[in-house]
Amino acid sequence: MILVSACLLGNNVKYNGGNNYNQAVINFLKDKEYLPICPESAGGLTIPRLPSEIRGGTGAEVLAGNATVISKEGIPVTEAFLKGAKSLESLLKKYDVTMAILKENSPSCGVTAIYDGSFSKKKIPGMGVAAALLHAHGIPVYSEKNLPFICPKDKA
Repeated sequence: MILVSACLLGNNVKYNGGNNYNQAVINFLKDKEYLPICPESAGGLTIPRLPSEIRGGTGAEVLAGNATVISKEGIPVTEAFLKGAKSLESLLKKYDVTMAILKENSPSCGVTAIYDGSFSKKKIPGMGVAAALLHAHGIPVYSEKNLPFICPKDKA
């Protein structure tokens, strides 16, 4: 089973109520079993919602209690991000999850880059909270940006 950020499949779960539909992801998933996920929604955040960023580190530091997630208006949302990420643990137990394809730059799903917490569109290397949790469980995580390296013939 492959976990996939629901926004990449065209589901309107993005913070602004939109999506990040990605044809390359759709092509890759053809004939594969997958499960759409949105850790932010699973954590109880609304759609739409204020944009959020990790302040003081990356998703791994949030999981360790050494960084926080904050909305653009300064509202702490760390607990919702942790709840959403941890909700994925039950899926790992229920399904034979072999990999995840997650939305790059997201504070939940970023795989190689996230925003730096300043809301200035500056990115730093690191994973989002859910990506870091999956990685800690040994699940290979990829983003829509490095998916073509998994399957070059499926480039869209």
